[in-house]
Amino acid sequence: MSSEPGHVEAPGPTDFSDALTLREFQRASVWLGLGVAIILVWFLAQPLLLILGGLVFGAILDGGTRLLGRVLPIRRGWRLAIVCVAGLAFMLWTFYFAGSQLTAQAEVLRATVQTQVSRLFGWAAAMGFVPKGGGASAFSNQLMGSLGQLTSAVGSVFGALSSLIMIVVIGIFVTVEPRLYERGVAWMLPMRKRADFYVLCDKMGRTLRRLMAGRLLGMAVEGFGTWLLLMVGGVPMAALLGILTGLLAFLPNIGAIVSGVLIVLVGFSAGFNTGLWAIAVYLIVQTVDGYVIVPAVAKRSVDLAPALVLGAQLLFGALFGILGLALADPMVAMIKVLLEDRSESAAEQAGVAVP
Repeated sequence: MSSEPGHVEAPGPTDFSDALTLREFQRASVWLGLGVAIILVWFLAQPLLLILGGLVFGAILDGGTRLLGRVLPIRRGWRLAIVCVAGLAFMLWTFYFAGSQLTAQAEVLRATVQTQVSRLFGWAAAMGFVPKGGGASAFSNQLMGSLGQLTSAVGSVFGALSSLIMIVVIGIFVTVEPRLYERGVAWMLPMRKRADFYVLCDKMGRTLRRLMAGRLLGMAVEGFGTWLLLMVGGVPMAALLGILTGLLAFLPNIGAIVSGVLIVLVGFSAGFNTGLWAIAVYLIVQTVDGYVIVPAVAKRSVDLAPALVLGAQLLFGALFGILGLALADPMVAMIKVLLEDRSESAAEQAGVAVP
């Protein structure tokens, strides 16, 4: 059938020759793709965090390889092998040679903390701060239920073994040939964006290496310092508390709070004077880390506000668990580097001087 004379047909919803239809379709596609991406990120959060953990571990290996190159001028592959062997040797020493003693001490630590928490609630009930019998046992069980996984993981090599292996393997592969993966991601970008992408990767890599170097330095200082000072003061389980403090130092803010509670509770279990010494040890170690190590690292990497890091830890920890809590700091640092780079690029295009 022919249309009526003089009647002009309008494009239908499937006719993309119409500019308005094409523009609306593109907008709808963008929002649909964004929604699908958010859903995929949510369901694939754990694999993505493992990949990010591998990149963080790779930054640690790369930083050690570069640092070794300053004193040992050999090929990069050999330097990387030395760093990997040294790290593996340290892990074997921690888990195998010290594991049996730490496992026994972990059980003692659990009982000690439960006893001290019960005494604390008893004193609070006697002073009228809390109702008598008001949840001391429940709080103690809940606290030790969360701390029990941590203390048992110190003496057991099988804690989160599969995730740890994946992180280590990804980190080693990325460190062996980092440019290969950069070129693979850049290949999916337009040609005009690739140069900026390589610059951004260099900035992120440099920031992450320095951030992790400072984190490892802080862990070593807090761990060994706590162990030595607690041992001098006669605090029980000094070795276990030192290792726990060093491991928890990887988690800024939250790790210091947890380790401080453990140190003080164990210290007072051995006597009032020993408890005061434990408090002094905690304050000394945290002061050195907070006023010496952290500012020095912040000047050479990314200066992150403590409240921002703590908020990110609470958010990512609630969403993704312990892995999100551990990787909150690196994620915030990378986001800050990305935003700063975009801001500098926009300022340069607008002809505004960047301070």
